[in-house]
This record gives sequence, structure tokens and C-alpha cells, in this order.
Amino acid sequence: MTTVLVVDDHPVFREGLVALVDSLGWARVVAEAADAGEAVTAALAHRPDVVLMDLHLPGGNGIDATARITADLPDTAVLVLTMVENEDAVAAALRAGARGYLVKGSSRAQIARALEAVAEGETVLGRGLGAALARLSPRSDGLAAFPQLTEREREVLGLLATGASNGEIAGRLYLSEKTVRNVVSAVFAKLEVGSRAEAVARARDAGLGGAAPGLGT
Repeated sequence: MTTVLVVDDHPVFREGLVALVDSLGWARVVAEAADAGEAVTAALAHRPDVVLMDLHLPGGNGIDATARITADLPDTAVLVLTMVENEDAVAAALRAGARGYLVKGSSRAQIARALEAVAEGETVLGRGLGAALARLSPRSDGLAAFPQLTEREREVLGLLATGASNGEIAGRLYLSEKTVRNVVSAVFAKLEVGSRAEAVARARDAGLGGAAPGLGT
């Protein structure tokens, strides 16, 4: 059973998240918090597997709370769920130790899938937020080696380099497998390679392939 701490200063939204988590069958909420200080205190007291963390909180902010929690509880995964949708916030959350970042408005299925993924050690970003990874070293240099690729194609190439299957990439980026296949084909054409192995070799030569824990080959 995956244990979860829910952190949000809006009671109605927090209650909805609690109900969602408790409805999953494989997870349960062990504590709630409405501000940054409460979040840290509750995390240390209950040592949850996952913290669902808002960013705008009274008494501090979710980034600082995330940093304190992940420093003291490295086995606890923080999944940010917030209204803030920009690369700076995503990059800051990841630097603070968050394993996932979703925006409010994500579906129940997306939240549930992300909860399960971060609990298993994966890093999950909501749709359109993957470009923030390019702001974090060492991936930025590797991605910069492929200026001919679009943002989405770079995201997919980075995951290909980790050994991820099309299904795993689809799950990470909230895409259909058909879309992933089309993007992979576009990557092959732009890199002028004829196989997945060649694309992976090119990506790894550029330094990609070591920044996506939890993905199988």
C-alpha cells in the first residue's frame, strides 16, 4: 500500500485529492497539510511514500518544503500538483528533489498514473513540461547537440537513450503509442539513421541516457 501526504491550502481541492487517492485501492492518505510548515512536519512524522505538493502555500512555498522533505527523507517521492505552468517552476521543483510535476486540471487517470510512477522511482512531467529538463545539466548539453529536432522530438530521443520502449515513453509523456511511433520515425529521418539502435547510439554519444531512473529496457 502506497502511503500519501496531500498538501494543498484549498480545503475543497485537498478533499478531492484525498478522495481520489483513497479510491485507488493501492494507495491511502496518511496525512494532510495546508501550509509549508505543516507539510514538512507531517512528512517527518508519517514518512509517506509520496507527497502530493502544491507550490503556492502559506508559511513558505512548495519548492522550499520539497527541498526540506527530500533532504531529510530521500526515499519519499514528491509529486508537485499546481496551477503554475512554466519551465522555471518545473526546473526549480526538480532541482529541489521533486520526482514529478503536474498542473491542476490533469485528469484523475493522469494523477493516479503519476502517483504510481513516482512511487516506483520514475520521474514524470505533465504534457508540455518536458522542455524544463533541458535547463538541468547534464542533459542540456546533450539535447543542444540536436538543434534540428523539435522540443517533443528531443524529449522522445532523451527517453529512447535510456532504453525506454514506445509504451514507456507514451506513459511518461501522456501520449498515445501511435504518436510516439510517429515522433520516433521523425527523429530517425532527421538524424538520418535507419534503426532504433543507431538513434540510441547517437543520443548516448551526445551524453544522453542516464537521467531517467525507473525506466526499463
